[in-house]
Order: sequence, then structure tokens, then C-alpha cells
Amino acid sequence: MNERKRPLRILIAKVGLDGHDRGAKVIATALRDAGMEVIYTGLRQTPEMVVNAALQEDVDAIGISILSGAHMTVFPKVIALMKEKDMNDVLLTGGGIIPEDDMKQLNAMGVGQLFAPGTRTHQIVAYIKGWVEEHRSF
Repeated sequence: MNERKRPLRILIAKVGLDGHDRGAKVIATALRDAGMEVIYTGLRQTPEMVVNAALQEDVDAIGISILSGAHMTVFPKVIALMKEKDMNDVLLTGGGIIPEDDMKQLNAMGVGQLFAPGTRTHQIVAYIKGWVEEHRSF
């Protein structure tokens, strides 16, 4: 088992015109409370801004909060940009109002587990920690 030299670094983002950030802030706080370093990019980010920030911050995971219904545009664009930049060992996850069929399609494209409103924060923390431990080289 590899030993980490630093805490997990997670970027939390709100992409597009969705102005509801309460859930993103709750998740950011829960991840911080679990010992992770959290970079919150704030509202109205573009996919390019998110991926560039993730590269600059050397994050282990990107979490996108989406309530606007644009998930089938945002997540594919972010995953494509991540692949372009060889960010194959960075988790892309997120949550919000996303129908289950859309979640399955996004998972098939390479997006990690997606979380619906009401998911317990300890489940999200455990998922991120487990994924990073399994996929990242330290």
C-alpha cells in the first residue's frame, strides 16, 4: 500500500449558469472535515476553467455540483478535456439533480459515481478516498 505525502486535494466546482451552491458548500465542508484539502472555484465556471484549475492545483479529484439540467453537456465536456490533458488518474465525480439513466450514460463515458441529493456525506468521502487509493500513484 502506498503512503501519501499530502492530504487528498479535491476541486469542487459549479459549472455554467447554475447559481445554487449550497450543496457544493456542504460537500466542500464535509470533505475538509474528513481531512482533505478543498479548492472551491465558485459559481459560473466553464469546463475549461475547471480542468485548468485542477491541473494547476494538482488535484486528486474534481467534484461538480449540477442542478441546472446541463449535466449531459457539462460532464462529457469536462471528461473530454481531462482526457486531452492526460488526467487519467484524476477522478471526475459530482452530484445534483441527475436522472439515473443519465448517471449510467455518464458513468459509461468515464465519469465516476454521481450522487443524488440526500446522499450521506460519509458515503461521498469514502468513495473519493477509495477511488484515489486505488487509481492514483503517489
